[in-house]
Amino acid sequence: MTRIAHIRLDDDGLPPPTPEIEQERRVAIFDLLEENSFALPERDGRAVPGPYNLGLAIREKRLVFDVATETGEAAAEFHLSLGPFRQVVKDYFQICESYYDAVKTLPPSQIETIDMARRGIHNEGARVLQERLEGKAELDTDTARRLFTLICVLHFGV
Repeated sequence: MTRIAHIRLDDDGLPPPTPEIEQERRVAIFDLLEENSFALPERDGRAVPGPYNLGLAIREKRLVFDVATETGEAAAEFHLSLGPFRQVVKDYFQICESYYDAVKTLPPSQIETIDMARRGIHNEGARVLQERLEGKAELDTDTARRLFTLICVLHFGV
């Protein structure tokens, strides 16, 4: 029961994503809903069990996690500064652009090298997210990676 059952991205007011960004979004949401580990720690002697509905948004230059139960009961809301994510998101977008260009023209060995760098930056973004959520939510590395992808999708328009 410690999982996300539904995810909603609040991308109102953001420019339309590129086809590559939209594809990343679809894959991240699909993979996230297929398998994830997400739980809210006990607060004030009360635990709110999952599964959870998660809303992600960027409001007033802050990343907002809006967590509810499957029945819609508010479970938690936390706001994270985007500052710690800025450089890793920028690096991730740059390496993804290089990867998409490489796929069109470069041999597999060079594509693999770029993909390894892309995965390394993606892992760094997941690590930053896990650190920022410490004490607020418990999640595994794969869940953090998929959520980082969705943060990048939202960050695309900021």
